[in-house]
Amino acid sequence: MHSRARITALSAAAACLALALTACGSGGTENAGTEGETGTEDVTLSVGTFNEFGYEELFTEYEELNPNVTIEHKKAATSNEARDNLTTRLAAGSGLSDIEGIEVDWLPELLEYPDQFADLSDPAVEGRWLDWKMAAATTEDGQLIGYGTDAGPQGVCYRADLFEKAGLPSDRESVADMLDGSWQDYFDAGKEFVAASDGVAWFDSAGATYQGMINQVQNAYEDNEGAVIATDNSEVKDIYEQVLQASVTDGLSAHLTQWEDDWVASFQSDAFATKLCPGWMLGVIEGNAEGIEGWDIADVFPGGGGNWGGSYLTVPTQGANQAEAKKLAEWLTAPEQQVKAFESKGTFPSQVEALESDALLGQTNAFFNDAPTGEILANRATAVEVTPFKGPKYFAINDAMQQALTRVDVDKTDDPDSSWEKFVTAVGAL
Repeated sequence: MHSRARITALSAAAACLALALTACGSGGTENAGTEGETGTEDVTLSVGTFNEFGYEELFTEYEELNPNVTIEHKKAATSNEARDNLTTRLAAGSGLSDIEGIEVDWLPELLEYPDQFADLSDPAVEGRWLDWKMAAATTEDGQLIGYGTDAGPQGVCYRADLFEKAGLPSDRESVADMLDGSWQDYFDAGKEFVAASDGVAWFDSAGATYQGMINQVQNAYEDNEGAVIATDNSEVKDIYEQVLQASVTDGLSAHLTQWEDDWVASFQSDAFATKLCPGWMLGVIEGNAEGIEGWDIADVFPGGGGNWGGSYLTVPTQGANQAEAKKLAEWLTAPEQQVKAFESKGTFPSQVEALESDALLGQTNAFFNDAPTGEILANRATAVEVTPFKGPKYFAINDAMQQALTRVDVDKTDDPDSSWEKFVTAVGAL
């Protein structure tokens, strides 16, 4: 689904969700609870995730430790697919998994309906996460609706072999030096690369690059009171224009839409040379680029530090197995399990103890030229200086922006000015 149809569908889903949840309240869940004995009765727990959480081997380990538990994994292909499923089934009042993985950008809206999620606060998990990670999932009266999984500190993944062919420095230290500066420095390096390359783009898409840039803005779309400022914020307009200048006018983009089939397939060709890389993207790249040699990751990020994404595990109050679900969610998000998930799929932990572990800091990644990914991403985490404010309309506004960029960069149905006007209209309709 593209353009306004996608925006309309999301807006309609959000409106239906709000109406349905206001009507249903917490009815039918009062006796479900998270209290009671666990570990004795046979139980099947369903777990809904998306993209790569790194849990496949952990599920097997948990079943071995708890013979009474069978885990049914429901893995959505994309976060948008997972969010559509979550909002639809929340509104319906049934059908959700015992544990549902959610993205950080969904939290502001979901926190308005805390009765739909079990309170996961527990002395056993106090101090487990970085303060900002736990605060994002906590209501004003102290209810914790989600256990933090990963965080998304970003470096720059790149094809060292393509850099070499273009005559650019290719070892990760030299690449870090070359890209250490502003976003314009990153785009200027891209122009040098594209000029020396035979049809290879610098980055995959305007949308993905914009996301890295906008995550460095404290209040991009809403002020601290939740008032929408997106269409009047000069920082947003400037970033929009800068990334489209680089993508279309300067020809640095491969004109792909992240997560769609052509984007997935592009990793098997020399479609682009760099990719903004939160830790969770490492597993995505490795899976899509299987058999391709030359990928590496540099300890650098244009404009300073940046965090993209990071997820949580929730226990919806629809579920009949909340006590066992809470137990599994707590185990999956313990520091030792998060280090294992990082080893599996590169999902960088948000747990304080995990960040200090030798197992994490000593981690290397064979696919990325044996890069010390644990050390690199730990450095990238400490470089993050901005935690963007995300109010209830953040997700819908950002989705409208992604559609605006796609119209120009991928679909080529609009120029930047006309697509911006459509973005303004879409935001005004929220």
